[in-house]
Amino acid sequence: MIDTIAWARALGYLGIAAVIFTETGLLVGIVLPGDSLLFSAGFVASLGYGAIVPLVAFSFLAAVLGDSTGYALGKKYGPKIFSKEQSLFFDKQHVARAEAFYKKHGGKTIILARFLPVIRTFAPVLAGVGSMRYRTFLAYNIAGAALWTGSMTLAGYFLGTAIPNADRYVLPIIAVIVIASFLPAAIPFAKRYMIRNKK
Repeated sequence: MIDTIAWARALGYLGIAAVIFTETGLLVGIVLPGDSLLFSAGFVASLGYGAIVPLVAFSFLAAVLGDSTGYALGKKYGPKIFSKEQSLFFDKQHVARAEAFYKKHGGKTIILARFLPVIRTFAPVLAGVGSMRYRTFLAYNIAGAALWTGSMTLAGYFLGTAIPNADRYVLPIIAVIVIASFLPAAIPFAKRYMIRNKK
């Protein structure tokens, strides 16, 4: 597992914002640890490495700009992106998963996807491809960015300030965050696997 505590200490506000922007706005960002990095950054801020207010502000702006960039890429290059061959950073199964999620939840996907790795990278791109009105998209984008960056960073910050020797619990909590983040995406695959085995 990536040591996001070390990342948070080393990167600073702009570095963390760059990671969040890349994960949410560019397809290559699919491999980056957004949830756990935000939580770790909040925890590190509670130890005196930076302040929580600028951390939340920079993370929020990066998340909004990232999703808006993904939307613009989808609107302009959608057909080229989704017709390309399988590669290290592009997996057509990821696209199919995000599309299914989008069909089920509609515009709310922009908010819900913030808390789901992989899907949060593709959701804004699909919104652009699907010609979702940008004004509507932006409203969901801002709400989702505020909920995601605020909840993750503040959870880490309050853990560090409220619990003595909280550093003992950070790694297990980060592991839980990572597992919980991937769980919604893993459940459909587990169901399909079980159905196949029954046949």
